[in-house]
Order: sequence, then structure tokens, then C-alpha cells
Amino acid sequence: MKNLGSLFVVSLLSGAVTLGAYKFIENQKSDSFITTSPNYNKAVNYKGAESVDFTTGADKAIHSVVHVKNVSIRTYTDPWASFFYGGGTQQQEQIGTGSGVIVSEDGYIVTNNHVIQDATELEVTLNNNKAYKAKLIGTDSKMDIALLKIDADEKLPFIVFGNSDNIKVGEWVLAVGNPYQLNSTVTAGIISAKARNLDKASIQSFIQTDAAVNPGNSGGALVNTNGELIGINTMISSPTGSYAGYSFAVPSNITKKIIEDLMKFGNVQRGILGVEGGELNAEVAKKYGIKQTEGFYVNKVNKNSGAEKVGIEKGDIIVKLDDTKIASSAEMATVINTKRPNDVVKVSLLRDGKNMALNVPLTKKELIAYEFNGIEFEELDAIDKKRFNLKNGIKIKQVTNEDYKEYADDLKGSIVTRVDNMLVTDMESVSSYLAKKETNEKTRYLIIAKNGQKYTIFL
Repeated sequence: MKNLGSLFVVSLLSGAVTLGAYKFIENQKSDSFITTSPNYNKAVNYKGAESVDFTTGADKAIHSVVHVKNVSIRTYTDPWASFFYGGGTQQQEQIGTGSGVIVSEDGYIVTNNHVIQDATELEVTLNNNKAYKAKLIGTDSKMDIALLKIDADEKLPFIVFGNSDNIKVGEWVLAVGNPYQLNSTVTAGIISAKARNLDKASIQSFIQTDAAVNPGNSGGALVNTNGELIGINTMISSPTGSYAGYSFAVPSNITKKIIEDLMKFGNVQRGILGVEGGELNAEVAKKYGIKQTEGFYVNKVNKNSGAEKVGIEKGDIIVKLDDTKIASSAEMATVINTKRPNDVVKVSLLRDGKNMALNVPLTKKELIAYEFNGIEFEELDAIDKKRFNLKNGIKIKQVTNEDYKEYADDLKGSIVTRVDNMLVTDMESVSSYLAKKETNEKTRYLIIAKNGQKYTIFL
């Protein structure tokens, strides 16, 4: 009997110890857990969403995000009124809305170009409901950024720029804006990808996030948990036009550079490296007979460019720009779009399996001569745009291809408006697009000739 009692006590004590140990472990797991790594003595602390404080970032950002109202006039013709009464042309006021971010205490505001496009009147409403007329300072349609200015009667709360180069995939972010006329809305998500390209030309580079962004959020702030600006919310990917999982933002480092250019020069100072090509993968590497599957493969070097002057060659593989590893065209754009003409970029590349590093001065894009299959192109200047009543396009400067000899005089000075199904915005986008095409692949150009007629040629 005595032995049975002792056994009972031991069992009771063992159960208590086990239960206590279990409760201790469970309490520890609710805050963090430690995983074993090669560097075992350095514990890694992983925190769940419930331990992240979003309130600090939201409070810092929400007061610097504004509502932007765009008033434009649309002219349209009523065919019935025109038929029965003559005339029939009417004007109708249209109102569009979006968001913006105050970037200085004296009233400079950054937003998207598409938020203010074609506006005849702009109005900005602050988080405290004060409203001001806004003046357009400048735009960059390529990166979809616009800069506004308001004259307020007080110093304004402005946002602090973070370094978008330092963000990490999986990092928590907040999207702040005015979707569906719901002012001062904050949503949370993580960074899903960096350097995401969404156009054929591969000259843009976006931060992708799963924070909910809807119509009206455009031009608003993407901030980290410290409330620092890391991007300007620009677009969503959705079959319905509303949020369906992914949104995209212009990185803050690119935005900051554009703002500085618009304030200092009145336009964007864009430098280019002077190379054409595309990103590598297993299929492309096999095609070129190389082992490298990451990097930017140089197909062509532009005349008069910094790349040509320092000796970059066709077949070189660019693997790094400054300290940024390059695995895609969009990552190239991320670095280059923060630079200006004459800035020097350290280009690390592979040539015949050997590592090289060259310091390349960026060239003003207007100075680069671009040639494709015996046709040389140049940018449209302000006089050409006014003369042809065009906002976009490039001009044929010279024709040396013998196949077009009899048409050379007619083609010279003509305006290219489309390449295949891509609307031509400038020479940089065209050169980037054509560099990816096979040499034997026919490319269609829709041309506006000097006499105003449109026709198609194949190269």
C-alpha cells in the first residue's frame, strides 16, 4: 500500500512538471520561436502580424495624404442634334478624383500623371478638410508622376522619404489614400515583389504589394511601418477595375529624383546607358550558347553612348549596376531611372566568362542615335509635336537600307506612331522593344508621312 501511495505521488509530480513545461512552451510560442541555423548562437526572432504596430506609420502618413479633384472639359457631338438642328457640338464638365502626397511644408504635392491629365482646374483637400486650388508644376508621363503646388496659410504636414532600394520582399507596408471618395483610408499588406515590369518596353520598375488599392488610391502613399514614403501607388492588376490581389507603386527613389528634376529644371533629366538587349533565362542562355542564366545580355551598343565610349560590347552580360544585382530589365531601370545625364555608373559584367568592371557615364537620351535595319530614328522636338499635332512618336532621320531606297525621301522626316501593337511614346521605349525581337521577325510600322497620310512598312 505504501509503495502504491509513493507511485501515485511520483505520477502526480511528473504530470505537473509536464503540464507546466507545456504551458511555458506555448506561452513562448505565442511571441516568437527560435529556429536553428548554421549560425546557431544568433537567434532569429520571427514575429507574426499581431505583433506589428501599424499605428505609428499610419498616423505619420495620414496627415500628409490629400484628396485631388480634377476638373476637365470634354467636347462631344450629338449626331441627332447635328442632323436636325445643325451644330450639335457641346461641352461637358467631367470630374475625376485621386490622391496625392505632401512632400514639403510649403505645399509641393506629388501624385500620378493620370490623376491630373487634361485638367482645366485642380483642387486639393487636406486631411483637415481645408481645400486649395492647385497649380501644375510638371509631369513625367513615362513614370506616371506629376508635381503640384498649393499656397496654404500654414506650414503643412509632409511625408519623409524612405529609401526604396532597402525594402525587402515580405516587409509590411501601408497604402494610404482616398478610394471611392473614402478619405484617409489605410490598408496593410506586404511587398510581394520588387522591380516589377508591366510594359513591353521594360523601362518602368514598380513595387508590387498586396495592400488593397482601389480607384481613388492613385497618387497616394505607400509607406513602411515607420511612416516613411517608399512608393506612390499607381495602378492595380484586376479583371474588374477594382482590387483583386495586387497593386503597384512607383519607388520613392525614382519619385524623388523626378520631383527634384521638375523643381530644378522644369523637366525630367533622363540619362541612358546606351545598351540594348534583354534579360537572361534558361531558354535565352541556350539560344546564345552560354551558361549564365541571370543578368542582362547586350545585343547592341548605341552610337555616341557612354557604353560605346568605355568599350561595352555585344555579347557582354551585365550582372550588377553600382551595388545592385541585375537579373532583369526592370532592375536595370530601377537604377538608371534614379540617375541623370553625366552621372557615372559602375557596370559589372561578364565577357567570355571573365569578370570586368567599367565606369560608364550616362548619356542624355536625345543625343543617342538609334538605328534599326537601316533606318535611323530621332526624338520628336516641340516644333514637330506642334506641327503634326502629336503628343507621342519618333521621327525617321535617315534611311540607308537599299530595300527602301526609292522611298527614302518620302520616309525621311516621317513620324512613327506605332510599332506592332505598341503605341510609340519615345525612342527609348522603341529601342528597348525592338532589341527583344528576332532579327528575322517582321515588324510593322504605322507611319504618318509629311503629307499627313498613313501607311505601313515592314522591316
